[in-house]
Amino acid sequence: MEPFESLSGIAAPLPMMNVDTDMIIPKQFLKTIKRSGLGTSLFFEHRYDDNGAERADFILNRGPYRNARILIADENFGCGSSREHAPWALLDFGIRAVVAPSFADIFFNNCFKNGILPIVLSPNEVDRLMTLAATPATAEMTVELEAQTIASADGGVARFEVDPFRKTCLKGGLDDIALTLHKGDLIDAFEGKQKTASPWLYR
Repeated sequence: MEPFESLSGIAAPLPMMNVDTDMIIPKQFLKTIKRSGLGTSLFFEHRYDDNGAERADFILNRGPYRNARILIADENFGCGSSREHAPWALLDFGIRAVVAPSFADIFFNNCFKNGILPIVLSPNEVDRLMTLAATPATAEMTVELEAQTIASADGGVARFEVDPFRKTCLKGGLDDIALTLHKGDLIDAFEGKQKTASPWLYR
């Protein structure tokens, strides 16, 4: 998992409430267990028409939002099923931070496990950032994880909260597997004692 410290880039506005995981990545793309390649199918039904052509009116099909690194969303983002493919698709597209007034719990947790920072701000702050993001000239923002801030083109700075343990994991690029490997010496010591105390388990 790539470490997260400072992120500067275009923020794309998505003023839609209750965006569910099927909208983020439809069910027909869930056959793969690879984390790469899903970015092209992100928001598939909104980005493409029935013939597979891009819809010019969807935000991620327009410059400069094709290169968005931050998504400004609305209430209850990531609701619906628990598919981990949703953060995979966002990450593969290039989005590493999602800002919203609230998130679905499972999606919120899955973001941290995959290197995406979900940021909860007040509805007023989200509205302010959404308005700025809607204009390309003011759409660039900077997220600082250590300071827990989002700096915007109007000179404003929004502050957010993040769990200290999750913050440490994001900064170090530590997913669940990496956290387990950090305990390698303790695991080896335990197995060594167990082999002595219960050798029949290893026959």
